[in-house]
Amino acid sequence: MTPIEVIGILVAYFSILVIISHFTGRGAGNDTFFLGNKKSPWFMVAFGMIGASISGVTFISVPGWVGTSQFSYMQMVLGYVLGYVVVAGVLLPVYYRLNLTSIYAYLEQRFGKVSYKTGATFFLVSRLLGSSIRLYLVSSVLQLLVFEAWGVPFFVTVAATIALIWLYTFKGGIRTIVYTDTFQTFFMLSALVLTIIIISQELNFSFIQMVLAVKNSPLSKVWFFDNPLEKTFFLKQFLSGVFITIAMTGLDQDMMQKNLSCRNLKEAKKNMYWYGVTFLPVNLLFLTLGVLLYIYAGSKGIALPLKSDELFPLLATQGYLPKMVSLLFVLGLISAAYSSADSALTALTTSFSIDILAIERKNYSDKKQIRIRKAVHLGISVLMGIVIILFGKWNNQSVISTVFQIAGYTYGPLLGLYAFGLFTKYWVNDHLVWFIALLSPLVCILLNFFSERLLFGYKMGFELLIINGLITFFGLFLIRERNKIKK
Repeated sequence: MTPIEVIGILVAYFSILVIISHFTGRGAGNDTFFLGNKKSPWFMVAFGMIGASISGVTFISVPGWVGTSQFSYMQMVLGYVLGYVVVAGVLLPVYYRLNLTSIYAYLEQRFGKVSYKTGATFFLVSRLLGSSIRLYLVSSVLQLLVFEAWGVPFFVTVAATIALIWLYTFKGGIRTIVYTDTFQTFFMLSALVLTIIIISQELNFSFIQMVLAVKNSPLSKVWFFDNPLEKTFFLKQFLSGVFITIAMTGLDQDMMQKNLSCRNLKEAKKNMYWYGVTFLPVNLLFLTLGVLLYIYAGSKGIALPLKSDELFPLLATQGYLPKMVSLLFVLGLISAAYSSADSALTALTTSFSIDILAIERKNYSDKKQIRIRKAVHLGISVLMGIVIILFGKWNNQSVISTVFQIAGYTYGPLLGLYAFGLFTKYWVNDHLVWFIALLSPLVCILLNFFSERLLFGYKMGFELLIINGLITFFGLFLIRERNKIKK
């Protein structure tokens, strides 16, 4: 595609988002921004969450990841489904019973102010890094397709990417996000399905032939039971999927904020169950696309790129596939990336405003609270741009792997804190919680570095999140108040 064509798609696409924002953001106060006045339709939340959780990382990285990990990712996705059941059955009832705006306020009621601030801080760091890395992908592709040819520096591309998100989220917040995510998820899934159809046609596959080609490919191996030391071993990936979902969905203000905007607990749980069920076939489609991309490259003698993340962009944008695939690729990538980033920006704004600045607890007028929230929204937008630029300097691996590694280090303490709060009756020495939460990921970094040497060749994978949570849990047990039990 030419740069002008890409710009045309961007202008048309974001014009629609701004129009949606205009209507959903009218008369929006902080309650609208934070919780959508608790009037979000559950089915729209469920559909929109597919796009928000998938993001541009899945759109690019998962198809490319097939080349090195085959279909092993499906083992983790199966774990996700069980994780969503746990979130709906255990965590959502707690959040609704306490009538929370920020889910980290639970930690204050359970343990104290230091625990509350610690949990919120870990979320802010984790989501800021994760969302920025996801946006790095779409910024890089836009740089390659458009701005590099015009001599525009990468930091300008990043600034434009962030500015577009800020433009349609700064008024309506979560109420706008529910509608824009629904729109963006539709485009993302449509682009995915149509791309699979077009590539199959280019390979002269009927539907049955396409299914058999994917099934018979060595890249479609799903189950890995043979070597417990490998990262792809079934039990490691399945359990990692369960706990990644609990941590990155159930303990994540971004994902839970949409659920808390539903009318009641029953609708929020219904949303979570449907979302969990649809997540499995959607990821199967992405992996299927990956196999077809590798088959197509092999059949045409196309040299594979050094980074697996570059396979889909290479074939879609460099003339190897019909021009329609380029159009679908740009639409799908933009839809996936922005549906994830816009809700993350809203959640970061919510958490910093409520958890760190405590604007709802201070005697501020509504106008002052809105001014502070808008300033926070702008500040976090700028910070995300800075992180994207810095990440571009040192990234040398699959982006999705990087995202999960960061989650393993930063969501682990949250997992331990909530597990200790929900499944024990102990109180803790609140002023020491920050130390345990910080020590746990540091220990995990050392474990990850030395695991192969000290544990007979054991390769640490995404189960690092579970280990991190366990270390935090036992650390909290050590600082419990022995004579004080929750009634």
